[in-house]
Amino acid sequence: MPAHRVLLLPGLGNSGPNHWQTHWERAMPDLVRICQDEWIQPDASDWVERLDAALRSSGEPVVLAAHSLGCALVARWALTCSGPVAAALLVAPVDVDAPSRPPGPRGFAPLPLMRLPFRSILVASDNDQYLTVPRGRQLAGAWGSDYVLLGSRGHIGDAADLGMWDEGLALLAPLRLGID
Repeated sequence: MPAHRVLLLPGLGNSGPNHWQTHWERAMPDLVRICQDEWIQPDASDWVERLDAALRSSGEPVVLAAHSLGCALVARWALTCSGPVAAALLVAPVDVDAPSRPPGPRGFAPLPLMRLPFRSILVASDNDQYLTVPRGRQLAGAWGSDYVLLGSRGHIGDAADLGMWDEGLALLAPLRLGID
């Protein structure tokens, strides 16, 4: 069975040149970044609409590789839409309900707390300024996600300087192949 195609869902501000999503996109042309019109003050309904359109045009099951606000996008999309999603890798979700959330996004709160209709893995760090460990565990439980705590990696984005982030690729591989 061929591997599922991957849609990259960046968070607030898009993923910069040192972000693992950007490294993956450069190295693997079959990974497709979903580009949004507004990266600094996004509206959830616009982001959901863009993701839904990409999924409807896909025609085949895909794996979502989301970071930060992209994880909130996945939860918000699953609340109102359905489509060909085989699985999701949810890396460092931003807790849009917490006072520590970054300013700008509109309509992402409250964060949906229902079981996602596809397999998912939530990856967290124990020193993420936008997600506490207890809240990460709560989200993983509510979404039905496997929970992976990496240790001290901050927000697991540009500043973490992960390069190709081999640990993330190892978590993504079974999702792409449909292996439990």
